[in-house]
Amino acid sequence: MPVVAPLHELDEPTLIDILTKPKNALTKQYQKLFEMDGVKLRFTKGSLSAIAQEAQKHKSGARGLRAILEQAMLEVMFEVPSASPSVREVVISEETIQKGEQPLLIYQKSAAGSSA
Repeated sequence: MPVVAPLHELDEPTLIDILTKPKNALTKQYQKLFEMDGVKLRFTKGSLSAIAQEAQKHKSGARGLRAILEQAMLEVMFEVPSASPSVREVVISEETIQKGEQPLLIYQKSAAGSSA
């Protein structure tokens, strides 16, 4: 006997919870990947909201969250570990998600020739 169940669109706070709260949440998975290269990954509140809004706009719900994140982070995922070992933190902002801007890279201060 087939079952028919009505599906309701997920609202923005629910999508943000899906991105951040479960043990294997998408944001935590990406943070762990960057952590393996010694880089901290941080998402602003605006970026999480923008990701949820994009999923709603495309009517993709929770399934579309990964695709939106991958699109925003693809370039930085490959560039940061190999190109610059002095990068210590990557900040994903609202503009990164909405406008495709590059994430903010925070570099470690170098010990510039401290001689006695």
